[in-house]
Amino acid sequence: MKPLDPRLLRYARAARGYLALTVSLGLLTAGLVIAQAVLLARVLASAAHDGVPLADLLPQIGWLAAVVAARTVATGVQERFAHRAATRAVAELREQVVARAAQLGPRWLAEGEGARVVTLATRGLEALEPYFVKYLPQLVLSATVTPAVLVVVLDLDWISAAIAAGTLPLIPIFMILIGQLTQGRSEKSLRVMQRLGSQVLDLVAGLPTLKAFGRERGPAARVQQLGDAHRRATMGTLRIAFLSGMVLELLTSLSVALIAVTIGMRLVYGDVDLVTGLTVLVLAPEVYWPLRQVGMQFHASTDGVAAADQVFRVLETPVPAAGTTPAPDLRRSTLRLRGVTVRAPGRDLLAPHDLDLTLPPGRTVVVTGPSGAGKSTTVDVLLGLLRPESGTVEVVDAEGRALPLADVDPRSYWDQVAWLPQRPVLEPASVSRLVAGAEDVDLDDDARARRDRAAALTGMDAVVATLPDGWATDLGRGGSGLSVGQRQRVALTRALLSDAPLVVLDEPTAHLDAAGERVVLATVRALRAEGRTVLLVAHRASLVALADEVVTVRSAPLPASLAEVAP
Repeated sequence: MKPLDPRLLRYARAARGYLALTVSLGLLTAGLVIAQAVLLARVLASAAHDGVPLADLLPQIGWLAAVVAARTVATGVQERFAHRAATRAVAELREQVVARAAQLGPRWLAEGEGARVVTLATRGLEALEPYFVKYLPQLVLSATVTPAVLVVVLDLDWISAAIAAGTLPLIPIFMILIGQLTQGRSEKSLRVMQRLGSQVLDLVAGLPTLKAFGRERGPAARVQQLGDAHRRATMGTLRIAFLSGMVLELLTSLSVALIAVTIGMRLVYGDVDLVTGLTVLVLAPEVYWPLRQVGMQFHASTDGVAAADQVFRVLETPVPAAGTTPAPDLRRSTLRLRGVTVRAPGRDLLAPHDLDLTLPPGRTVVVTGPSGAGKSTTVDVLLGLLRPESGTVEVVDAEGRALPLADVDPRSYWDQVAWLPQRPVLEPASVSRLVAGAEDVDLDDDARARRDRAAALTGMDAVVATLPDGWATDLGRGGSGLSVGQRQRVALTRALLSDAPLVVLDEPTAHLDAAGERVVLATVRALRAEGRTVLLVAHRASLVALADEVVTVRSAPLPASLAEVAP
């Protein structure tokens, strides 16, 4: 990313106001720096050379104290708003990244981007705060204070201005040389951190299975290797930061010393007066200080800059254009897949391959097939979350008009679908709000009775009876506080209470025992009795027996001609 990438201002609105404030404070700081140097030089010259009494100097000292206080206030205001702007900008970027990842769909996430997005949206973007708090203000000061002070020095003493103008370019040259190396290391550190995050996420997700087979300690060595690699990359960046800091400090000190020596020699020979010499001496460090701080703070911001660059790549990834045609009423429409083929991510396999499926209104269709054949992918295609490599996906309305699903407005389509994935997603809320969409006290008698009937059918009533506050019990993220089977009951009850004419159940018994299976069977029977369309992904014979039609999904090897050009 550039020192000030325009994309940051485009995607993070909080950065715009903060940049305007920083520029204003930078101009104010430039004026205060010059005023402080002039006042300090006059006070010192009057006291040391002219012997002016302290009482006569009090007005100037008062003005000097006021300038110092104003400079302190400006710095405090800048830091205060820097933290606020950083928090808001990171929140905005995080929200946009998650939203764009959802728009790009499950296939994009399944191709290795999912874990990277998780790491990027959490720890990765948190590293952007030093960019706002430390680096960007110094960058603005280097564009305001340094030129202003240099102009004043030129007006006072052209020799000192020439020395400063000749040595100033050395600082950005060293910064560029060192920054290029540091930036590469920061990007490497972020990639290692993302791989580490992917490994940990996979390990946590599969820990029950690993523990069941006694292999829970197997991945520990790999996680440790990635942790060590991240530590080495981070330490390498810090090592370069310390070395570059030493180089920039030495360069700045030598430049200021060169100006000081020339002024001292000319003061001895009377070529410059004391007030001018002292003013230039006080201003000389201020010429180099902003650029010096840019070099110092650059290393504190490189991780955030690398993360922001990845954020922009995610946000600029093109999303397939969504349809605009309102979806027909699914209570009287048929969903039809013809010759649908999808390539499995990361494998030379077509799954599903040449799939035909018809889902008439009010019917129950079971999709079955071997593991990895593409059953869940079929659900993604049917929901409009994934577009197939070949084949057609259509919605046929009551008059027989076929409308491609890609041309349908997704929101109007999804509003008519209740989807229960293998792992239900439960947001933090009370049990009543999760199931019925409202708090228990807000439901009328009819809504409460309907909810209780659905809960009795799915066994949710027994779950509620064990909770401390019943239906008013608040659950954590992902249904924290409930077992897997209880979460499944929550999701089944919610699907039963929804008005969606199409209900999609993706292996609802995958994590349930015999009692849980009976609950699913009862729920599917209830949905059929209500005349709703049900698509059921299942293996168990008891669920297959409920189907009006069974569709077997099959996979096929990827043809060699496609494998050669595939990414």
